[in-house]
Amino acid sequence: MSIRVMLVDDQVLLRTGFRMVLAAQPDMEVVAEAGDGVEALEVLRATKVDVVLMDVRMPKLDGVETTRRVCQAANPPKVLILTTFDLDEYAFSGLKAGASGFMLKDVPPGELLAAIRSVHSGDAVVAPSTTRRLLDRFAPMLPTTGGQPQLKQLERLTDREREVMILVAQGLSNGEIAARLVLSEATVKTHVGRILTKLGLRDRVQVVVLAYETGLVRAGGAS
Repeated sequence: MSIRVMLVDDQVLLRTGFRMVLAAQPDMEVVAEAGDGVEALEVLRATKVDVVLMDVRMPKLDGVETTRRVCQAANPPKVLILTTFDLDEYAFSGLKAGASGFMLKDVPPGELLAAIRSVHSGDAVVAPSTTRRLLDRFAPMLPTTGGQPQLKQLERLTDREREVMILVAQGLSNGEIAARLVLSEATVKTHVGRILTKLGLRDRVQVVVLAYETGLVRAGGAS
């Protein structure tokens, strides 16, 4: 069954380029498009979509608020934020709003396609190196309110789980964490799953967000 993709971007030429790339794939189809968040929400009420490629800066309703509303719906599609990075201060907010990850708008086609497939399968698609760059850049903008209740959440973790969480937040993959801690990759995956369950988080992206918000990891990757 094809992955049903929606393109949300106010730049028609950009949508056209993405549509051409996706149309060439046997397992994907573009089933809807929108030029702003308001239109996107209207279309989504009547169209079944698996993955939304969401721009951030749009008229009427920006991508962050649109993502928040999309992700609050019952059985929502996955949202993949598209950002220009250097100009876009809202990408981090998009992740907090419920997006499963983000990609740069000039991402190579192969990486974009892999990201869509990963999001559709339930994974987060923020590349570790990009995660570090984005969060290091925007960590000073994180809100400081509510930190104490979030710190209490971390008390549910074992020492090993906290150790794994720190490494996840520093951008290491499961394989890299396994090598660092001399564990099997399957064991690391189990720890990550327990972290998600205990903290009520959806994916690795939310692990990173919480780690930065609580100060477990700080800009520059320190812990």
